[in-house]
Order: sequence, then structure tokens, then C-alpha cells
Amino acid sequence: MIKKALAAGLVLTLATSCVSSKVYKDLEDRYAQVKKERNDLRDENDALSSAKEKLESDLANLQQQYDEAVAARDKYQRDYDAAKKNLENLQASYNALEKNSSAAIAANSKKNRELLAQLEAKQEALKAENARLAQLQRELDARSKRVNELEGALAAKEAAMKKLKDAISKALLDFEGKGLTVEQRDGKVYVSMENKLLFESGSWYVGAEGRKAVMQLGKVLAQNPDIAVLIEGHTDDDPYKGSDQLTGNWDLSAKRATAIVNILMENPNIKPNNLTAAGRSEYEPVSTNETKEGKARNRRIEVILTPKLDEVTKILNQI
Repeated sequence: MIKKALAAGLVLTLATSCVSSKVYKDLEDRYAQVKKERNDLRDENDALSSAKEKLESDLANLQQQYDEAVAARDKYQRDYDAAKKNLENLQASYNALEKNSSAAIAANSKKNRELLAQLEAKQEALKAENARLAQLQRELDARSKRVNELEGALAAKEAAMKKLKDAISKALLDFEGKGLTVEQRDGKVYVSMENKLLFESGSWYVGAEGRKAVMQLGKVLAQNPDIAVLIEGHTDDDPYKGSDQLTGNWDLSAKRATAIVNILMENPNIKPNNLTAAGRSEYEPVSTNETKEGKARNRRIEVILTPKLDEVTKILNQI
């Protein structure tokens, strides 16, 4: 009860005091930081996709080298078998000629020594090729294992996000048709809540129905401590005409995002360092601003849930 009273007092104080240029500047800086973090996440996702493609390309190259080594080994084996057969034929000839001519015997003996030398050389070449083939096989197995681990980790992250999306959808089932949607794309989960569920026009105070939805969302987030949570506030392109406490849509969108963060923070099981608030103003619409319906869809809070990729990064560093 005391915490709620203090929180209400803080909100009242913020609501009745003018926003200083420093607060505005802090919000701008925070937005820039969050935008950078979002871009970094995109870059990291792109880098992981590129790394996966490179691993698959390296795996294909190793497979090709392995196939070529097998072909070379087989050629040496054929040469060896042919030389051995030739030696056997010459040995038979040698045995026949031994009775007839010492000169022929000497010639055959020389030829035999030459063939034996060739045979030994081919045996050494075959031995070296088998050793190279074994090394290539070990490298191929190691790369295949890393690729499988990477694919498994990515699949596990995707499955975890699917499970998270289903859990959120189930928790917020009562709010279907009230301006709330939940979807999964690009490895993330997006929870979008239109302002009609959360705020009055020009206000950043969350109503009872909206608070209930956010609290339900918080219960799911508390059970998933390894998820980064970005709360974005969005407006339509109508100029802000509220009180003098805010300078425009930038302030309003940031205030609304922060209001959602404050409600989530009431759940003690949510890690504060997993939460980020950002104001997007009117600059990321999801619909046209030419109609009332489009403006309503653009006035929203988006909660973007991103898995932490520490495990995937660790696998890539081991390759």
C-alpha cells in the first residue's frame, strides 16, 4: 500500500510539473541509445545469419575436398592393383625365361626391381593420401558438429519464442478484439496494444482495463528472465494539443512507454535491466494516417521481446 501511494505521488508530481529541457534531452538520448541497440540487434541477427551461411559454405567445400580425396585414393588403389598385377605377370615370365637365358633372367630381374620400386612408391603415396583423407574427415566431422549445434541452438531459441508467444496469447485472451495483437516474426515476439485499451486521448495514465492487460503480460515475462523487453510508444501524426507539461508527440510517446515500464516494474520478479522504454512519436506508423481507423492503429504501445543470443555467440566463437 505504501509503495502504491509513493508511486501515485510520483506520477502526480510528474503530471503536474513542467518537463525540463534536461528531461527532454535525456529522453532524446535514451531514444538514440535504444535505436542504436535495436540496430545492433538487427546487425547481430544479420551477422549470425551470415555466419551460418559461411559455415554451410565451408562445410560444402570440405565435402568437395573429401570427395576429391576419395577419388584420388581410389585412383592410387587402381594404379597399385595394376602394378601388382603387372608384377605378377612379369614374375611368371621370369620363371619361364629362367630356364632359357641368363641374359633374359638379368633383364627380367632389373624390370622386377623397377616395378617393385614403383609399387613401393605407390604404396607410400596411398598411405599419405589415406592420412590426408582421415584429417579431412575429422575436420568435416568437427564442422558438421558445430553447424548442428548452431542450428540446434537457433531452433531452440525459435521454439522458446513460439512457446512464449503462445503463453502471452493465452494470458491476454480476454483482451482479444480490444486493440491487442500478439505475433511472432524475425525471431521475436511483438505485443501490440492500441491506445484505446490503455490511455485516454493526450494522456499517459493507464486505465484499469489497460493496467490489467499489462499486469497479465508481466506475469508471463516474470517467468522468462532471459528475454529482453523493449517497450515502444507510438502516436499518429496529429500534433499534440494537451497540457503544457509535454512539448509534443515525442514526449507523449516516451511518457506512455515509461508508464508501461512502471507497471511492469510492480512485479518484483521482472528484472529491471531487461526493460527498455522508448518513444517513437509518429515516425513508425503501421497504417495510413489518412483515416480515423488508421490513426487508431498507429496510436499504440508495442512490446518487443527478444531472446538473448549468448549461447549462439559462444558456439560461433568456438568455430
